[in-house]
Amino acid sequence: MRVLGLMSGTSMDGVDAAVLETDGEAILGFGPTGFRAYSGEERAVLRAGLGLWPEAEGLGAIEALVRGTHAALVAGFDAVDLVGFHGQTLAHDPGGRGTHQIGRGDLLAKEIGRRVVWDFRAADVASGGEGAPLVPFFHFACARWIGAAAPVAFLNLGGVGNVTWVDPRVATPETPGALVAFDTGPGNALIDDFLARRLGEAFDADGAVAARGKVAEVVLADLSAHPYIARTPPKSLDRNDFHEYLDRVADLSTEDGAATLAALTAACVAAAARHFPEPATRWLVCGGGRRNRTIMAMLATLTNAPVEPVERVGLDGDMLEAQAFAYLAARVAHGLATSAPGTTGARLPVSGGRISAPG
Repeated sequence: MRVLGLMSGTSMDGVDAAVLETDGEAILGFGPTGFRAYSGEERAVLRAGLGLWPEAEGLGAIEALVRGTHAALVAGFDAVDLVGFHGQTLAHDPGGRGTHQIGRGDLLAKEIGRRVVWDFRAADVASGGEGAPLVPFFHFACARWIGAAAPVAFLNLGGVGNVTWVDPRVATPETPGALVAFDTGPGNALIDDFLARRLGEAFDADGAVAARGKVAEVVLADLSAHPYIARTPPKSLDRNDFHEYLDRVADLSTEDGAATLAALTAACVAAAARHFPEPATRWLVCGGGRRNRTIMAMLATLTNAPVEPVERVGLDGDMLEAQAFAYLAARVAHGLATSAPGTTGARLPVSGGRISAPG
């Protein structure tokens, strides 16, 4: 199948789109990609919806924005058999209310005239899973595609950090022992929000602000004591679960605050490795955080394996999650599992997602 995957992540910078050729098991080819940035006004609308659940008022404008921006991006692609539409996560409360991704895939299917797979997470939550992370099944396919012969770790540093430990020697992603995956802790969200307050900047380009600062070790030790860090997987986070920590760096200079938050991201990743069945032979990093040289340098000192951007093995670190939802859409269309006990804590392997046709 030739599938178009769409992703708007917790960083809320815009919509990624990527075509993947796949039978739902192997990666058979990579197609064109695209990106549609959110304007400042659009980002403000999305931020206003963070923490809201489906019964809240005022969601209509947010849903229309999410669906409209995605539809506009889809218009630039042709010869696509299927579309995988993640929507925008507004709230995530594993073990509580569940998870909420806004974006009506049934309406998007009518608007773009193509079959759409959407609502990927609800079935996993209904099966006792956290509903996240879902990208690990694609990471398994990526490990096979790059020819990995020993365990590797895929680290995504978006708004929230998440890691997938992959053993490519295991037969399928749902086979016990193939995958261990979970959210590590803050990715870029705290740094982004901190710099938005201090400088009006959306993010720390290249980690330059943090590079000029000094880590406040006492504050870092306090931040690193969050009970989530020591919790055994499966586990997942909402974008704002660590948001109160911005108050802990409020008295630091802008540079020292950025450096301390960058160190927190790296420390959370290092702590995550304790949950791996055996050490990863290399760390492959995707998401915007791989461009933060300060975080990448910190990771290199905290892990016992090479830490490299995924481009080093021929993958696209900006589009990996969009490609992942193309891959998951193909798996849903073929009735294959998209999550398993080792990735989300679901009781059994689950094939999540709804398929909506244009008619």
